[in-house]
Amino acid sequence: MTPVMLNIASDEGPQGDSPRIKSLLGNYILDVGWSLTYIILHRRGDSIMTINLTNPIFHDDDAARAHLEEVRWPNGARCAHCDSENVTRMQGKSHRKGLFHCNACEKPFTVTVNSIMERSKIPLAKWVLGFHLMAASKKGISSHQLHRMLGITYKSAWFLAMRIREAMGLDPETDDEPMGGPGKKVESDETFVGGKKRNVHNGKPEPKKTPVVALVERGGKLKAKVVPNVDAKNIRKVVERVDPATHLMTDDSLVYYHLGKTFAAHSSVNHSADEYVRGEAHVNTAESFFAIVKRQVYGTHHAISEKHLQRYINEAAFRWNNRSKLGIEDTERANNAIKGAKGKRLMYRQPDQGVRDR
Repeated sequence: MTPVMLNIASDEGPQGDSPRIKSLLGNYILDVGWSLTYIILHRRGDSIMTINLTNPIFHDDDAARAHLEEVRWPNGARCAHCDSENVTRMQGKSHRKGLFHCNACEKPFTVTVNSIMERSKIPLAKWVLGFHLMAASKKGISSHQLHRMLGITYKSAWFLAMRIREAMGLDPETDDEPMGGPGKKVESDETFVGGKKRNVHNGKPEPKKTPVVALVERGGKLKAKVVPNVDAKNIRKVVERVDPATHLMTDDSLVYYHLGKTFAAHSSVNHSADEYVRGEAHVNTAESFFAIVKRQVYGTHHAISEKHLQRYINEAAFRWNNRSKLGIEDTERANNAIKGAKGKRLMYRQPDQGVRDR
């Protein structure tokens, strides 16, 4: 998918594409339903998809709230406390915007309750834009970049980004579902994330490398996990998520020697002998995911602490599982992240016992 920049006002576009674009967007800037002169276009087959950054959901809190309600409750509002459909929208002059009352549990709630956005002081429009920016950035986006683009402090941008990564994490209700199955192939591989020894200054300690294990079902989903060490014990805990009827693909690491015998079939490639593909046996799909992770770390974030690494890995895995090749584009990917915010809270400062959290 090739991004194209088009100046609608002067009709300067890629050679040969201008008539087709004009037929879709109109001959004049006033024919377009928004006032942004430059629009990002994505070419996919014969269709052109646009990202309208002047959409009111990105700068108007009321529109953003309505968008969040539509995404979270596509079939109508439900109680954020007891999941009842018997709710009433409170529209009195003294009521705050977006307030509902549950007639079953008698509790008030809004669309942000029981989500990563609960009790946040960041405007809803900035939350929605943050979701879209992080979902559309293939190699991630830094907190400093969000701070500049959203017009919020760096501390708030870091707060927002970490909670969106939490929303992008796997759903606890489906995380335990096994991967693979009869006739399916799953790749398992490991990598190490951290600084490079050759970049260490004299007298400085060698940076710690943190291992990450990835499971990739060919033509399906990916799961990745930060582990303490690459040994049979830790790898087994991750690979246990794969159905035993699966054909397991690995490299020649000895940690898979006995583990591979527990599956219907086990094929490996000998990287030590420069063997990377042998028929259908390879782990190149997993390694392509690791390549994106490394570019995200080195090119965007530069350094990630071991404490927070799993959330960055979840972010990369989320975009992989919602990639364009599977027919999921930026808007749908962002909406999937918003849906994932339900039922998740991330509080670095735990509330005192008996005091309601803020």
